[in-house]
Amino acid sequence: MPSKNELVEPRILKGFQDFLPVDLITRKRIIGRIEAVFEKYGFAPVDSPALEHLDVLLGAGGENTNKELFRLESPEGEPVALRFDLTVPFARLLAQYPDRLKAPFRRYAIGPVWRADKPGPGRFRQFWQFDVDVAGAPTVAVDAELVALMCEVMAAVGAPDYRVLINNRKLFEALLDGCGIGDEAKRKHVMRVIDKLAKVGVDNIRLELAGGRVDESGDPIPGVGLDRDTIERILSFIAITGDTRAAVVEALAGALPESRESEAALEEMRTMAEALAALEVSEQHAVFDPSLARGLDYYTGSVFETVIPGAPQFGSVGGGGRYDGLVERFMNRAIPCTGMSVGLDRLMACLTELGAVVPVTTPVQALVVTMGRVPQAETLRLAQELRVAGIRTEAFFASRKKMQMGNQLSHADHYGIPVAVIIGEDELARGVVSVKDLLAGKAGREDIEDRDAYREAGKTGQSTIPRAAMVDAVKAILAAQADG
Repeated sequence: MPSKNELVEPRILKGFQDFLPVDLITRKRIIGRIEAVFEKYGFAPVDSPALEHLDVLLGAGGENTNKELFRLESPEGEPVALRFDLTVPFARLLAQYPDRLKAPFRRYAIGPVWRADKPGPGRFRQFWQFDVDVAGAPTVAVDAELVALMCEVMAAVGAPDYRVLINNRKLFEALLDGCGIGDEAKRKHVMRVIDKLAKVGVDNIRLELAGGRVDESGDPIPGVGLDRDTIERILSFIAITGDTRAAVVEALAGALPESRESEAALEEMRTMAEALAALEVSEQHAVFDPSLARGLDYYTGSVFETVIPGAPQFGSVGGGGRYDGLVERFMNRAIPCTGMSVGLDRLMACLTELGAVVPVTTPVQALVVTMGRVPQAETLRLAQELRVAGIRTEAFFASRKKMQMGNQLSHADHYGIPVAVIIGEDELARGVVSVKDLLAGKAGREDIEDRDAYREAGKTGQSTIPRAAMVDAVKAILAAQADG
């Protein structure tokens, strides 16, 4: 045994997290609901490695993403990195398996991604994403389907309120053309600044569009270098709102320069509005928002982002858009693509904050509790009878001193197991068992201070029945608990 000085302190890295049963059971239930919506819309599952060659990832998401890569080296000395999203690997898959992933192709993927970002509320350096993407469908109608899908996902996970914000990068392109901003680097800089609006506020955005500012830590943030009139024109544009999606489009039309690019962008927004209406997506849940920029460089058209107004401190819980040029990084032809992702960790943090998820500490429905010298084989036989009937069951085994009945019931209480099936030597001989509704017993003891009354109340919900009736009795208790 190592000495105290040799013990390793148990700890995890900043921005990472462990998942205990109470966390993971709830997550898996949420995952199941989301997957069901994805498959309802015709998406098939795909997965790819956590590690990619560095050149696959570099440059795909822009300068900031390059800085956030976790870079490593393979055993062969090749530069590699942990994937920062699931979209770039999908573009690589499309180019690598063109005969097997024939367009149009709908895929979803679920898995961890890594970004060396600054941790914050709901923001981690390793986090799970759900992605849905459609390859080979160059129509805004498919973008609208993704918005409808996202609305259905949010309803399925029990989000009490949500908004899917929608914009189109082509609107920004037309606006910047009208402002005379032709330099590509400067245009991308403007997009990245606008993308920080919700995080830093309009006053800081104004400073960054001009000469720059100093952030809270004292570090200088370089500005874009725009003049005052251009800045106010951009800020007025992103402040446009309307009572309906159609009203926003018409207001945008009045703020854009008359050009072929403007008309093309506006036509895509009108098509989006018509498609969302056909999909019966409410005006309340899907909103046109010209301030939405999305920071990744690969977006080329529609962009969308999901927020939960009741938990603004967590930022967006999902987002995406159209990226028609990304696959060209890997092959000599373009494949139009559109997609969106859900940040599972941030979504779970939001739902937990709002009380929209009920913590579940165990998947176990029944605990087999033994008294006296009941053979272990009989304990296993009893547990197996319950499992065969579809009841998730744990047979309690521990050291001899922990096999006292009180310890076994304390175990059930600690993990929230709702039913105990109790058998002793006498019950075994008589062919009976005691079935106990542990939730009813716990409720019956609340606020009781007298010791004898407390012990008597603990018998609430307990009955001794023939072993042949055990399965039906346990199922009846579980059904009553679910209804209650």
